[in-house]
Amino acid sequence: MESYLKHNFGDVKSKNSSDEALQRWRKLCGVVKNPKRRFRFTANFSKRHEAEAMRRTNQEKLRVAVLVSKAALQFIHGIALSNEYTVPAEVKAAGFQICADELGSIVEGHDVKKLKFHGRMEGIANKLSTSTISGLTTSEDSLNRRQGIYGINKFTESQVRSFWVFVWEALQDMTLMILGVCAFVSLIVGITMEGWPKGAHDGLGIVASILLVVFVTATSDYRQSLQFKDLDKEKKKISIQVTRNGYRQKISINDLLPGDIVHLAIGDQVPADGLFVSGFSVLIDESSLTGESEPVIVNAENPFLLSGTKVQDGSCKMLVTTVGMNTQWGKLMATLSEGGDDETPLQVKLNGVATIIGKIGLFFAVVTFAVLVQSLFSRKIRDGTHWSWSGDDALEILEYFAVAVTIVVVAVPEGLPLAVTLSLAFAMKKMMNDKALVRHLAACETMGSATSICSDKTGTLTTNRMTVVKSCICGNIKEASNSEKAPSLYSGVPDSAVKMLLQSIFNNTGGEVAINKDGKLEILGTPTETALLEFGLSLGGDFQAERQKSKLVKVEPFNSVKKRMGVVVELPEAGFRAHCKGASEIILAACNKVIDKNGEVVPLDEASINHLKGTIEQFASEALRTLCLAYMEMGNEYSDKDPLPVTGYTCIAIVGIKDPVRPGVKESVAICRSAGITVRMVTGDNINTAKAIARECGILTDGGIAIEGPVFREKSEEELLNLIPKIQVMARSSPMDKHTLVKHLRTTFDEVVAVTGDGTNDAPALHEADIGLAMGIAGTEVAKESADVIILDDNFSTIVTVAKWGRSVYINIQKFVQFQLTVNVVALIVNFSSACLTGSAPLTAVQLLWVNMIMDTLGALALATEPPNDALMKRTPVGRKGNFISNVMWRNILGQSLYQFVIIWYLQTQGKALFRLEGPESDLILNTLIFNSFVFCQVFNEISSREMEKIDVFEGILENYVFVYVLSCTVVFQIIIIEFLGTFANTSPLTLSQWFFSVFMGFLGMPIAAGVKMIPVGST
Repeated sequence: MESYLKHNFGDVKSKNSSDEALQRWRKLCGVVKNPKRRFRFTANFSKRHEAEAMRRTNQEKLRVAVLVSKAALQFIHGIALSNEYTVPAEVKAAGFQICADELGSIVEGHDVKKLKFHGRMEGIANKLSTSTISGLTTSEDSLNRRQGIYGINKFTESQVRSFWVFVWEALQDMTLMILGVCAFVSLIVGITMEGWPKGAHDGLGIVASILLVVFVTATSDYRQSLQFKDLDKEKKKISIQVTRNGYRQKISINDLLPGDIVHLAIGDQVPADGLFVSGFSVLIDESSLTGESEPVIVNAENPFLLSGTKVQDGSCKMLVTTVGMNTQWGKLMATLSEGGDDETPLQVKLNGVATIIGKIGLFFAVVTFAVLVQSLFSRKIRDGTHWSWSGDDALEILEYFAVAVTIVVVAVPEGLPLAVTLSLAFAMKKMMNDKALVRHLAACETMGSATSICSDKTGTLTTNRMTVVKSCICGNIKEASNSEKAPSLYSGVPDSAVKMLLQSIFNNTGGEVAINKDGKLEILGTPTETALLEFGLSLGGDFQAERQKSKLVKVEPFNSVKKRMGVVVELPEAGFRAHCKGASEIILAACNKVIDKNGEVVPLDEASINHLKGTIEQFASEALRTLCLAYMEMGNEYSDKDPLPVTGYTCIAIVGIKDPVRPGVKESVAICRSAGITVRMVTGDNINTAKAIARECGILTDGGIAIEGPVFREKSEEELLNLIPKIQVMARSSPMDKHTLVKHLRTTFDEVVAVTGDGTNDAPALHEADIGLAMGIAGTEVAKESADVIILDDNFSTIVTVAKWGRSVYINIQKFVQFQLTVNVVALIVNFSSACLTGSAPLTAVQLLWVNMIMDTLGALALATEPPNDALMKRTPVGRKGNFISNVMWRNILGQSLYQFVIIWYLQTQGKALFRLEGPESDLILNTLIFNSFVFCQVFNEISSREMEKIDVFEGILENYVFVYVLSCTVVFQIIIIEFLGTFANTSPLTLSQWFFSVFMGFLGMPIAAGVKMIPVGST
């Protein structure tokens, strides 16, 4: 079976599967009772094609718009523009001078002519009653008026489907429809023959069973859909930075309005359509909207920013003009959201299992029906009544047909693929509470097979709360951990050096020191920038005063390839100066001068270089992040189009930043090791810093290798083959090094790799990995979009929790499959063998429907929602090549099936003698006994299925209230069926001894199951 599944259903990957692979398995699923239900959680190709067509249209529209705007630019210079726009009355009444449609046509159409007519960006800001410096004023009345005119920044979502839609979908089941027809015919024939109500019992029994199955199924499916809806809401929670009432603050993306001033930085997603206000080196990736891979330069000449595009480089302020469904992105998202997620590999595999068993079941059902009808014919020929047919005979054939159809109901495990989504929905909801947001269903199950985790250092293994604790200025190493003592500590440092250091810190930064609503200083920016700005303030610096002294001419933001950030400032006394900061050894290599202890600039000699390198190594060995700050005089000639110089700098200072290891990381790494998961640290930091922290976390062991990115890059394929398994730390790595490492681990070593990332440049590695884990706090929107799971608290321990849940999902589904296949096998063989040998089926249609519900919906609820336990992390990972239906499962299925079959066969042949059953009711009582024993075998088998290898199956059973509730309901309802619903369910009330026998036979299955577990089998 496993080889059949791999060959036919193995093409679907956990992510990035081809459309051909997704469509191929659908074609192979020949026997599908209810396509609407079976394919509910799969990709909707028609909606995806619609979204693709929309993208192509956008691409064409924007291409034309750009060409038209270029042509328009050439004509409109110097031409007086005619007044051709009338402000709608309701817009005027609300206090604005421009409507949403006009704003949309300007930005979406890149309409330079209209933009110039409205007074460019400043004119539009005035017409929107906003300020490009202090942003919107947020009185409730003005916000409501703005919303009324321009709408809100939300996309149209598909409506939550009502419970009755799920009931209707559950009724689409082909076999239930056929049984419904059987019940209808049975009612008519029965009432005609025996009158009301006696003749209606069989038909009504089937109808009641169908309705019960439908309502239980619909309830389960409806609850599942609500869970996915909640998770979808969580995925859309994005915060953005805006200036309102003169203060920079974070708000939800949904609260954004036209007139807002948004701050965008590298890695952000543009949250609405808008216009560029000010900024530096802005490159926008519009591929998500247009499919165009070439990034677009955005500046004052080309100020148009479109919602859904991403900031690839630079930073800027943007004026929001159009929001929500008025943007192209809004329309595209509405279509895309209906395209659905790709199905997961487990879903596809279980569809394969359902298909195989469905075909076997269909064959057995046809044969059973043929055998039963043939036995009826034989009996009539024997009695000589083959020419005279009565209503009773018609009812008997109908009952046979109903039994055959119900065998298909039981045999086709329609619930198998849906058990995956049930288990995943449950796990995803619980993981949300554990600070992990799963973006793609497949990631949840793939994480259970992970064999390798490549983790960032900063913010994941460390706390991301940074402070400058040491520095080296003018050759003097100073402790700077106590900010109150800082000014006195630097009393020995020349004023000119401190002045230059402050100019460097406050100008060459991506952060900001702002005054918040309470009138207090607030430092905004990344943890590294915050630490440096705090250090600058502790030296007595004034951020605003320093920024006003000189004018920023050019900014090159930090990126993880160059590992540096640079600015050029125009000095008040004329001339330009470049400031640069970044990875210590890289910046130091770009320096040829240094400020000495007298505050004078002197050439860097060998002694100075060795002293500075020694300082860097000393800081790094104390697990400090090191940064070097440098500057360069540029003279009077500089254009902002020129790149920043690469060499010729003067070293100002080296700072050591403390970023403590997170509590619990060492224990989590140890758990991973015991679970067979290798943890590797991949960081952009100095190798000594990385090694010190890796040792503290327990990642770097005696036999492990720490390597630098540039060295790794130079290795040949052959060398990498021997090197990669030993690599535990990679320092000074570029995003491409990370990508290469992940690719080799996945392809050459067949590992299942999870990768963490927070920056824009991590997107390729996150995409390449089996499971991409983005950081929720430090991560950019680009990284989050490429990821499969978002770690909301940026904590490595949460990654271990995700792995534990992943294993739990995988094993829970294995337990459910084992349980369901046992019921399948026994129900099939019992009815088939009985029909062949005795000419009657012991389990009726109504009884089989009840059994189907126990094993399908209720079984999935009970077994697929088991919470994880610590023992899961003591197993070895499944990896890429593990068989889903393992030898252990086959052993348990066959052992339990054999026991149940022997019990039922013994009852069929010896039951009457054993219980001294005589008279006309003996057959009914015996069949009731068989049915009752069969159900209790399943009840106790469900308990045995909680553990596939452990003998103790009761551990933690009371903690899983769903399991206890489902089991209790099953037992209570079984008692009601036997004792009170006999006329509908073809059962007869049992005596106390018969009840004891049924329950005991079921219970006996547990020690049998425990004995079977002791039979050794191979793992594959």
